[in-house]
Amino acid sequence: MEQTAQVVSVAARNAARDLKILITRLRRQLREVASDNELTASQVSMLTRLAILGESSTSELAGAERVRPQSMATIVRALEEHGLIQRSEDPFDGRRQILTLTPLGLKRALGAQATWDEWLAEQLQVRYTRAERTTIVDALALLDRLVEF
Repeated sequence: MEQTAQVVSVAARNAARDLKILITRLRRQLREVASDNELTASQVSMLTRLAILGESSTSELAGAERVRPQSMATIVRALEEHGLIQRSEDPFDGRRQILTLTPLGLKRALGAQATWDEWLAEQLQVRYTRAERTTIVDALALLDRLVEF
């Protein structure tokens, strides 16, 4: 079966670039909103990801956060020193360690998520009209198809 090359329009390429830039800026803003003086944005991001996953290894987290394993190891050590995560041996692979949140770590992760949700809701309320918010919701439904399998 022969596949024909599909030509991507300049408009589609520009929209893709603009969307990627917007997502990057929004992610950076959310990290700043939820950060505290004690934790870096990367540490907060890792805490919230671990809250979603429940447990993970350092290498899995590095892949998910798109950072080098060495960088993730530094983040993990800092969070462990703050008493926010704990390590345990993988029962199936003794060479692998499993990371989980401590109760304090879970509290911090959920707090960061609540902060993000509140900030986003407030920004949508004050920066956009009701009609614009409806347009945003409609656009989100369309963008959701990007990640459907």
